[in-house]
Amino acid sequence: MSNRLEKIQIELQDNCYNWLVTGAAGFIGSHLVQFLLDNNQNVLASDNFSTGLKKNIAFLNSYHQSLKNNSKFKFIESDIRDYDKCLQITDGIDFVLHQAAIGSVPRSIKDPLTSHDSNINGFLNIIHSSKENNVRNFVYASSSSVYGDSEKLPKKENHRGKLLSPYALTKSVNESYAMVFSEVYDFNSIGLRYFNVFGLRQDPNGQYAAVIPKWIDAIMKGDDLFINGDGSTTRDFCYIANAVQANIIAAIPKKQEALNRVYNIAANYQITLIELYKIISQNISMNVPGLQLNPPIHRDFRPGDILHSRADIELAQELLGYEVSMSVTDGLKDLIKLECKKYE
Repeated sequence: MSNRLEKIQIELQDNCYNWLVTGAAGFIGSHLVQFLLDNNQNVLASDNFSTGLKKNIAFLNSYHQSLKNNSKFKFIESDIRDYDKCLQITDGIDFVLHQAAIGSVPRSIKDPLTSHDSNINGFLNIIHSSKENNVRNFVYASSSSVYGDSEKLPKKENHRGKLLSPYALTKSVNESYAMVFSEVYDFNSIGLRYFNVFGLRQDPNGQYAAVIPKWIDAIMKGDDLFINGDGSTTRDFCYIANAVQANIIAAIPKKQEALNRVYNIAANYQITLIELYKIISQNISMNVPGLQLNPPIHRDFRPGDILHSRADIELAQELLGYEVSMSVTDGLKDLIKLECKKYE
């Protein structure tokens, strides 16, 4: 845990703020809600279940009821494409953690209209309604996809290449809108460029599932496991605890100059897909001795995918106080131990 996050947690015990988490039924959103409830906060969660899961909201309801603190939890089924709904859910809110989006490069290539409608029109609705309701700070999910075809490593916030997908374009537009709202309306925001976040409650099902939950599920079920390309492709995977930390320290930044910027949120650790497969399969073998492991099947790269990725996180460290609280290896170890219990 970062020193900055620890200081904020002390502040939260004495100050009960009103938080809105959009996309709360999703992977990252549900973890943000859980953290806030643990820290005695009032949380309004919203989702339209286009990609989020109702079971995550059921879990949060049950989890909240088990807590012995003064936190409050309320869920509203709401679509950010409806401006009136956005005005309703941002009313009386101190901090917005905006996670709602159609979050997939391949899906955006197949259906750019829906991605645009949710990720751009929806974003404008929620940031404008937040401004109208005098939200103190607006933290939003951006993406490493905005770096496009830039081959410079590690990726610094000011290094941009040619965008490779409609999804990347939507996130780039989000960042531009946030900067305009700062200049024109003096409205504060911080964007977080996530790099391949993974962890518990990440859905392994569906055509657009992320690689780590999909691979764990495939190995446990004895299904085919696919690697796009020869396996030398690299990614900078980021454990969910790091993403949660980033949102909280961005909402209550330690420096005024930290506002109205975008930050890389990652582990600053480059790993090939072959190395990733070995770590996952080894950890599963330790938890499930005797499980037969099928070799991975290689196939062509997907359109819109980049070849290599590694984040420079110095800016987030300097201005936000961000620290990598859990490494990729330790995160995978913890995750797989928990995931394997589901298949017992």
